Amino acid sequence: MQNKHWSKVQLLHEVVTNPNIIVKGLHSYYSDCWDAGFEGSAVRYLHGDEVSREWEPKWPIDKLYIGNYVCIAADVVILMGGNHTHRADWFCLYPFMDFIEEAYVGKGDTHIGDGAWLGMRCMLMPGVTIGEGAVVAANSVVTQNIEPYSIVAGSPAKLIKYRFDKDVITELLALKIYDWPAEKFESLKRHLCSADFDALSKASTLYDQSIHQSK
Repeated sequence: MQNKHWSKVQLLHEVVTNPNIIVKGLHSYYSDCWDAGFEGSAVRYLHGDEVSREWEPKWPIDKLYIGNYVCIAADVVILMGGNHTHRADWFCLYPFMDFIEEAYVGKGDTHIGDGAWLGMRCMLMPGVTIGEGAVVAANSVVTQNIEPYSIVAGSPAKLIKYRFDKDVITELLALKIYDWPAEKFESLKRHLCSADFDALSKASTLYDQSIHQSK
């Protein structure tokens, strides 16, 4: 029996087998202490899971894109392809197999941006995009796109505040932190673990200059 503990997590690039789930980097994780793991519990494919992805698909299977340094807390639910065959614009919501292809309304791919944090037991509805560095509070239900470096909470999830001033967010996005080479990220980690943007920006510039001069 596996000895699970809250201090141990699954690194997604090590455990994901579903070709419909694309993990960008080596540092995103899921806290699997209390369930069957990321693919077994968190990602809910009705059509596109371990069994049904071998079937001939009746419609395009939505993909899940996960950035780097994404933190996914315990009991998060990410609803994916096949979870939307209940037509609210029809008189009967029941998903009759006779008309299942007509009942399906695709929501598109789901994107979880670099550095995002999904709080315990939150739920992502199909087709949403979670922006870089965004925080989704525990027990929230995300029904629409979440802006970068924002904090949302509730059901449906609504904006609580932004983590930083808008101009800082714009500059953070321009830095493309999560696309840096691993060496640069490691070298500037001390500045990333702070709230001093000027120091981070200057350190990034100096690092780039030193790399350019060494070539």
